[in-house]
This record gives sequence, C-alpha cells and structure tokens, in this order.
Amino acid sequence: MKNYKVNLATILAACAIMASCGDNNDEPKPDTPVVPDQPQTGDVRVLTTTANRAKDLTQSWVEFSKADNMSPSTIRIKPDQTFQTIDGFGAAITGSTAYNLLKMNADDRAKFLKETFSPSEGYGMSYVRIPIGASDFSLSDYTLCDTEGIENFALTDEETKYIIPVMKEILAINPDVKVMSAPWTAPRWMKVNNLTELKPHNSWTGGQLNPKYYQDYATYFVKWIKAFENEGIKIYGMTPQNEPLNRGNSASMYMGWEEQRDFVKNALGPKFDQEGIKTKIYAFDHNYNYDNIADQQSYPTKIYADKDAAKYFAGAAYHNYGGNMDELKNIHAANPEKELVFTESTAGDWNDGSNLQKRLVDDMEQITLGPVNRWCRGSIIWNLMLDSKRGPYRPGGCSTGFGAVDIADDYKTIKRNSFYYIMAHIAVAAKPDAVRIGTDGFTTNGLTYTAFKNTDGSFALVLSNNKSEDIKATVDDGVHHFSVTVPANGIVSTSWK
Repeated sequence: MKNYKVNLATILAACAIMASCGDNNDEPKPDTPVVPDQPQTGDVRVLTTTANRAKDLTQSWVEFSKADNMSPSTIRIKPDQTFQTIDGFGAAITGSTAYNLLKMNADDRAKFLKETFSPSEGYGMSYVRIPIGASDFSLSDYTLCDTEGIENFALTDEETKYIIPVMKEILAINPDVKVMSAPWTAPRWMKVNNLTELKPHNSWTGGQLNPKYYQDYATYFVKWIKAFENEGIKIYGMTPQNEPLNRGNSASMYMGWEEQRDFVKNALGPKFDQEGIKTKIYAFDHNYNYDNIADQQSYPTKIYADKDAAKYFAGAAYHNYGGNMDELKNIHAANPEKELVFTESTAGDWNDGSNLQKRLVDDMEQITLGPVNRWCRGSIIWNLMLDSKRGPYRPGGCSTGFGAVDIADDYKTIKRNSFYYIMAHIAVAAKPDAVRIGTDGFTTNGLTYTAFKNTDGSFALVLSNNKSEDIKATVDDGVHHFSVTVPANGIVSTSWK
C-alpha cells in the first residue's frame, strides 16, 4: 500500500463543516465527507455517494494495478479523442439563496461556501447563475429600472445587500467561478401586450419587449454588467431572456426566436461591441421541446441562420422541464461551432425532489452526465439554498421546489438534496477548462459515465449506476489500470495522474 499524504487541517475543517451541516436525524448517519489535497501520483481518488446515504461523498483510494488486467468490463480512456472544453458546474445565487445564506452565522456560512466552492478544500463548484432583476425566487418584484427612462437605472437592495455580498464571499474562496445571468422580465414600461397592437403591458407576467425600446434595453444590460464588474464580479455569460416561451411565471416575458434575433443583432450585440463588453451571449435558455410551440422548434438554429445575428451568439442554453436531452445533439450537429450549456433544473414535489433514493442517479444522468455527453460545457442547477418553507419565493412562482440544499429554521442545519451531490461529484473531478475526452469499451445497462482531462494533466472519470446491484469496472488510460466499483443506485468520481 502506498503512503498517502493528506492535509490534516483540511480533514478537520471538512469534519467541522459536516458537524454543522448534517443531514436530518431520521436518515442514516453518513460517513464524514472529506476532501483532502489532490492525490499524489500513483493514487486514484474515489468519491462515492449512494442513494441510501450509506456512502455520503465518502472518499477512498485505490492503487494502480501492476499488470494489464484488461477484461470485458474495461473502460478505455482515449485522451487523444477530445470534445468540448468545460466551463464549470454549480448552482444559482438567487435573491432567495443569498437571503438564506446571510441569515446563517458568518462562520457556518463560510464553512458551507468553502465546502461548496473551494477547489482545494471543497468540491470546487465553479459556475453560478444570477438573475438580472427579479426572478420567482426574489425578495420582491422589481427590475433595475422601474421608473420610466433608462437614466433611472440603479441596483436595488437585493443586489447590494444580498447577492453582491454573497458573490464576493464566493469569489474570495474561488476567484475562477464563472457567472451566467438572465432577466426574467424587462422593465414594465418597455413591455407591450403583443407586437401587433403594441398596447402597454404594465405587468410583471407575460407581455413582449416593445421594439422601440431595443436600444434602451441593450443599455440596461450594459449598465447591469458594468455595475457588477465595478464590484469585482465579472459576468461571463448571459441570455437575453430566461424561458422566453414561458408567459406565465411570476416574472416573465415572451421572446420568440425572431424577436431575440432582431434584438441581439440590432441592439445588444452592437452595444456590447461599442462598450467593450466581453460577456458571452447565449440564445434561448428554455426547454428541449420548445414548449411544443411549432414555430419555435430549433429556436437557436433559426437565429444562427442569420449570419449578422449569429456572430453575436456564443451558443445556446437549455433547461430540462420538457422534451428529450437528445435535442442537444441535434443542435450541436446543426451548429458544431456554437457552444451549449445547461442552465436550469429544479427539484420539487412534482418529481419527489427531496427523495435521494429516487432522484440521485436520475439527476446525475439528466443534469450532469447526460448534457455533458451531449456537448454541454457545463451545468447549473437552480437555487443553491432554500429555507424550510421552500423559499422565499414570489406569489405566482414556484412554491413547491427544493434547493440544492435546504436550511432549517435554525439557519444552521443543512440538508443536502440530490442536486448538491451531483454537482459536487462532477465539479470535484472536472475542473474549469478541462476537456471531455473519449471512452470506449465496457457498456452495460444502468452504467453512465464520462471522462475528462484537466489542465494539470490529471484524468477524471465520473460514473453513475441506476441498477440495484453493484457494477465493477476496470479503467485503462493507456498507461495505468485500476478497478472501481460503482455501488447500486450510486455515483462515483475518480481522479488520477
């Protein structure tokens, strides 16, 4: 057995985290998650979680085999076969999430954020999503310019007292965290009932953007991005509209593909160029099935057909509330030069979202491994933290959802849901700017996996098993060999050099 060097201070810190952030007492008591230093050359670090919580982000090591033990159950890693570069994995920092975090004791919050975002002392989540103005998980209904006239733009208390302070704490832990952003609605004075009648639509819900305000709305985004960057928070990417085909959320606005094309081509893209804004623009940001609206099918591809518009779009973003994720492959095949990113999924009562036995492996396959294997550069789930009452949330918005973690009324006791586990497992393995690499060999019903090569030369293989029996596999990267067991209804992350 090799000698493994583990940072004792890191172990003690991780143990302290879990002492203050334990699961509910009526659940099996998990092993203490430990995220020590990166394994030394020759070690394979294994992180395991099972749906029954018998293993709960439990870390172990296996040794490389001394001989080539290739077998029919061998997964071959193919470093020379490369796919997309990885941006990161993480969760949304909504107004509600920030509010809950700031209700915690400062030391408890620091421990939780370090566990979540630190690349050396935690799981290294590296992607967050921030609403531009109100979402259905905000403390009030608002935009950044509720008084008519773009000169009245200003950040609100939700940004200055909640989201920005939390983001500063996160970036102090992990400066490489990327920020994706999206609006749920334009200011109401910019909205009309439809593009034919152009009657004022003084409502947070529904309506469409009045074309006469395209330039003002583009300026709105520029001002928001610059305001955050003045606080030290760089905005990596944005979409012009969250769920553009959803007219019914508490804050929402319809924006069909032709509208989005025209707004970005004629206003937002040129304004970004004029102002030197480098934030990436992503199209769509909604469901795989385009909400079954016939003329909105293949929404991003229709935009890309206009070359003058396409040049402003880095790619497209998707949610999984409808349709099949194979649509990602269709969009990539049609536009291989454009990026893809998965930007939202929510667990809730409708899918028994707090039941780890039911959700863990399915979420791993639907939100992380599946989208990544279909060309997504990263995945972001919705609220990082909600309270025991599923909020705060806005009337008319989602009232039956869960956070990646839920915090009890004492603002100390944390219950992790499947979303936290799936993001921890993939973030700890695939670091920002990693490249997804090829695999072949062992396939069997129930086993899903993907492999990465990180910028430090290390490899990672993340696997899930939705069967009721363990699956044992051999891994071969062309130089090293080792065996790993993926427990029944469990997920495993491995990493090695």
